[in-house]
Amino acid sequence: MRKTDLYKNEGLKISAQMKQAGTPDRFGNASGAAVSRREQRRLDQEKGLVAFAVKLDGELVKQIHALAQARQEGINETVADLLTRGLADKN
Repeated sequence: MRKTDLYKNEGLKISAQMKQAGTPDRFGNASGAAVSRREQRRLDQEKGLVAFAVKLDGELVKQIHALAQARQEGINETVADLLTRGLADKN
């Protein structure tokens, strides 16, 4: 048996083992029900959320990310809080 045949058989053995291994828990049914984009859009609309795209300076975005991590909350919640406070100060 040639060396290349040994490698080929080893590869076939490994691929057969991978097929029999099953799906890891982080994928498939154990991962939880993933919400489709359409469903997520519907949920956001029920909450009264509207997509609002803006272009910001890179340093400002880094500060927002750092603040969100410090508060242990999402970017959306952090930006909403900052905007609410800023607009309240203006009035």
